[in-house]
Amino acid sequence: MKPQSYAPRVDHISRLKIGHAPHFLMCPPRYFGVRYRINPWMDPEAWSKGEGSLKAEAEQQWTSLHEVLTSRGADVTFLRCKPDLPDLVFTANAAVILDGVALLSRFRHSERQAEQPIVAAAFRRLVEQQYLAAVFELPPNVTLEGAGDCIWDRHRRLFWVGCGPRSTRDAGSVIAACFGVEAVSPELADARFYHLDTALCALPTGELIYYPEAFTEAGLREIEVRVEPSGRLALTHEEATQFAANAVYLDGCVLMSRCGERLRRELEVRGIEVIETPLDAFWRSGGSACCLTLRLDHSSYGAERVSCAAVPYATASA
Repeated sequence: MKPQSYAPRVDHISRLKIGHAPHFLMCPPRYFGVRYRINPWMDPEAWSKGEGSLKAEAEQQWTSLHEVLTSRGADVTFLRCKPDLPDLVFTANAAVILDGVALLSRFRHSERQAEQPIVAAAFRRLVEQQYLAAVFELPPNVTLEGAGDCIWDRHRRLFWVGCGPRSTRDAGSVIAACFGVEAVSPELADARFYHLDTALCALPTGELIYYPEAFTEAGLREIEVRVEPSGRLALTHEEATQFAANAVYLDGCVLMSRCGERLRRELEVRGIEVIETPLDAFWRSGGSACCLTLRLDHSSYGAERVSCAAVPYATASA
């Protein structure tokens, strides 16, 4: 199938069911566990030794995150969990979404590739339910692991597209063509920070939380030329390894698993509230708050059109 373009009209997008409340996709952690090793955080043997208590802890922590989101006014749609897919809980990796259009992921590791048809079917239902206008697949030979490696920066109206450990560099050009916005591809250099969302969080207020040592020199320059020094909130090694960058912004507050006093002061002085919701059970797979959520209602706010050069999977009728 040849790549095709898709340009939804403004009135098409306005008919979607996305309302004013922030809207997230989450997957209950019923089958979550560390079953294999595809990043340095994962230790299946250690998980198996404490599986009973760790599984209960993960379910409690996920429930707390969900409760915080809904208590702050967010809507949550659920992706049905599946046996033998322990990382399906990390919905951020499912797709990239902007203006009602979703671009489905393609995973590098075989352990996660079985998630792809499950996610594709679920997103087809989201189109049918009018939560999305269209769903597209990546062109062949392009790897992109969803919003885990593709972060929407509302303030700058661009996507930060991580490349290196998981996603391929050519994913950036696909994102730019698909959504009609700039895509910047800072290269990651540390296997512990295998997805961009483990090392960078773009706040809609303009600040960028990031861990400089996670990037190559060239990747760091991509950030520094676009974000003024006053807007860069550089993390320490301790903060980064507690997944402080893997945060969720929600109406004036930042949700993260753990926030040290230094970072808390930096955020609060800028008028940003910090809410801690412990998620260390998920650190064992290399994930935290951002990984466990996928924002369905990201908007480019006034973009004239969204054109997609990726391969169509399903589209809503005009």
